[in-house]
Amino acid sequence: MSAADDGLAPNVLHVLPTRQSAELIAAFGNRLRHTLVTPDGELPAGLRRSPYLKTASEFPPLDGALLPGRLQKLARAMTPFDLVLTHGYEALDVAMAHTLFKDAMNLPPLVHHEHKPDVKPGVKRTWYRRIALGKSAGLVVPGEALEERALVDWQQPMGRVKRIPPAVDTKGFARKPRNDSLRLIKHKGERWIGCWPHAADGPQLAGLVEAMARLDEDWHLVVPGEEGLRSQVEAQVDRLELNDRVHFLEGLANPVKVMGLFDIFVELSPARGFPIHVVEAMAASVPILAPRTHEIEGIVAEANHEWLYDPETWDTLSAYLGALAGDKALRATLGKANRAQTVQAFDRDKVFATCRRLYASAMKREF
Repeated sequence: MSAADDGLAPNVLHVLPTRQSAELIAAFGNRLRHTLVTPDGELPAGLRRSPYLKTASEFPPLDGALLPGRLQKLARAMTPFDLVLTHGYEALDVAMAHTLFKDAMNLPPLVHHEHKPDVKPGVKRTWYRRIALGKSAGLVVPGEALEERALVDWQQPMGRVKRIPPAVDTKGFARKPRNDSLRLIKHKGERWIGCWPHAADGPQLAGLVEAMARLDEDWHLVVPGEEGLRSQVEAQVDRLELNDRVHFLEGLANPVKVMGLFDIFVELSPARGFPIHVVEAMAASVPILAPRTHEIEGIVAEANHEWLYDPETWDTLSAYLGALAGDKALRATLGKANRAQTVQAFDRDKVFATCRRLYASAMKREF
């Protein structure tokens, strides 16, 4: 383990860091020394090599049989560092090696991060997490759903589980995009309903198309996100003659470019991980229609609570959509409240400060 009083910045190992991890690394800058283990051996977009930032040159493979020799190699690779940060199920072999050899090798503290539900949930993964995280200094989850999973299914102690939401660039979302900033132009008098569905949200998207069809013709539905959604509702759009009012922005990666153009944002999925696009729309001062879940209730402003719908009853969504579409002042009030809630709870600087306190506490060393 790296010496805490060697006069150098703490040395941190990042295993499979996410896009937000890259933003955090950039924010911490040279207050830490960063070594990254990535799938392709390259730095994530937005990061550049420096004396304080590099990729791991000879880190043991992250996949393979759970043999003692392999796990011992993973443990040995952690010894030069002051802190190890692991991300996702694919990094759990590192956490398992840490649990098995922490005391024998005097390994640095490890903080594990889970960002979304398992694509392949199962008993095996549940038990593996229970064991692998046995000596971690913290388990970071983004919201209530994964927090419950960590406490109940993975049986992690309450003091170990840390709910830290994704960070949002609230300053960036405060700047409304120009109406002609996309390949799709928002013309004068148009009102946009936005949603950012997943590939499996075809039936819910079809319900939203039906609800939008009942609104005045100046209302349009704009759908960024994954490819393939268009084909799932294309026949319905044709049947309702909505081709000029339903628009797909496939391949749009940056929500800052579009969220501020929405007049209403609709979340379609009640449980597909942390609803980050809801928070981004809130940061852009947009009112939210979303399924009523404990997670969503804890995210949107209190004034927006009565606009959470029963995901089993699409008539409720349609009624709420019509009511919001007809009340510009109400939309502005809800958007303002949501913006204030986001700045208070999800602002990037505040979230990064929370992460810094957690990591400093784990190392017992400020930076």
